[in-house]
Amino acid sequence: MLVCPECAHEWSANAAESSGEDEKLIKDSVGNTLQDGDTITVIKDLKVKGSGGVTLKRGTMVKNIRLTGDPDEIEANVEKVRGLVLRTEFVKKA
Repeated sequence: MLVCPECAHEWSANAAESSGEDEKLIKDSVGNTLQDGDTITVIKDLKVKGSGGVTLKRGTMVKNIRLTGDPDEIEANVEKVRGLVLRTEFVKKA
């Protein structure tokens, strides 16, 4: 049994350990699980905001993605744009 010293809230030690195991899986548009370092393909032409008119064409391969805290977004670097955040609904695992 664990007790918070500030508010006296009590909870079991097992509940504290299991909360770290409930990580959400990040999935692409077809349901494949994505991980850090995966290669993905863009499935739709995407206009990149704030890049001066750059468009990612359908079929563009993006290597070495990074997962963010949001299960609907990933970070990627493309030739023309660095630090790009993509929605997982527009990509599929290559």
